[in-house]
Amino acid sequence: MNWLEENIDFSSLTDLFINNKLVITSIFIIIIFIVKFSIVKIIKRKSKEDKRTQINMVNNIFTILMIITIFNIWAEEIQKFAFSIAAFIVAIVLATREFIQCFIGFIYLLSSRPFRIGDWVQVGNYYGEVHSTDWAKLTLLEVDKDDYQYTGKTLYLPNSQLITSVIKNLNFMKRYAIHHFTIVRDSSVNPFDFIDELQDKAHEYCDDFKDVAIRYNQLIESRLDVSIAGPEPHIQVATSELGDTQVFFTIFCPTEKAMDIEQKLTSYFMKLWFERKTIDSN
Repeated sequence: MNWLEENIDFSSLTDLFINNKLVITSIFIIIIFIVKFSIVKIIKRKSKEDKRTQINMVNNIFTILMIITIFNIWAEEIQKFAFSIAAFIVAIVLATREFIQCFIGFIYLLSSRPFRIGDWVQVGNYYGEVHSTDWAKLTLLEVDKDDYQYTGKTLYLPNSQLITSVIKNLNFMKRYAIHHFTIVRDSSVNPFDFIDELQDKAHEYCDDFKDVAIRYNQLIESRLDVSIAGPEPHIQVATSELGDTQVFFTIFCPTEKAMDIEQKLTSYFMKLWFERKTIDSN
């Protein structure tokens, strides 16, 4: 035992570990990842709903904790390094401004909460469901705004875009949508001859969910404090610059039924249009 104590200086070894910041940082990062992995595993196993929100929150908390702790450990070295490169500070800021803007965008998300995990949003020209957020990027599951279906693509938007782009929360479209579509035909038939039949057919297709649509419409108007189109279907006739007849449809309906109702109304319109054209020709 004496031989072991003489050959191994445990106090020196302990001092080495305590004073070696690289070792401390490595150990801390390993511990952070182990704890985070354990918590995420528990959430996946025990949580039945809203797993993504909880996992995203855990990831963000541990990321911020790791950044703050590492900064504190290396604060003295960072300060000395900052003084040593004072002449190049402007170049460094310019080189890292995208990362700075991303971090500022992340702070903006945490403070203003313009959307939550699972919401449908539009950022600039991009549409999608919010999958996750972190200090650098916003992850969206892309949604086609025309047919309200997932495209299968994943969008990674840097947080800097959240500062410079308009953010629209489209979460109410997840259940009900104000669906617009247009049918264009030549001017050989007057659509006003059968517009009432078309209006009745639109009401018939929307009758199954009329009561729910009214309540949901009132809920949206109450939240937004504005009046929106719906829940009654609306049909409007106009002409294009080329003189063609345009029929505009506005339907407030469940998102998953929007394309089906559009196809049914288009089919019925074509039937009435060709019947009227045949009558006019004779």
